[in-house]
Amino acid sequence: MNGFDYQQIDDVIHSRLRLAIMSALITAEQMEFITLRNLIKATDGNLSANLKKLEETGYISVKKEFINRKPVSSYSLTQQGKDAFAVYIENLERLIKK
Repeated sequence: MNGFDYQQIDDVIHSRLRLAIMSALITAEQMEFITLRNLIKATDGNLSANLKKLEETGYISVKKEFINRKPVSSYSLTQQGKDAFAVYIENLERLIKK
């Protein structure tokens, strides 16, 4: 039996909160910060830090605008993020099948 190279698992996505963010965004074209926070039940600070990590990696993009004079941040997966998530899922499936 061949072993599975655990280093194929994407460390950026593999964090529980970042995995939740990626999973939520894969199903939506775009999601506002508050909606995302409420969906995954994260604190503002923790969510912000993990969104920043995903943005720095190029997996998500952020759109900031003012709506009724209130700042609104919306997040979406980039094509790079969609591709990385697909590879992540494929690698997990291969690991499970081993």
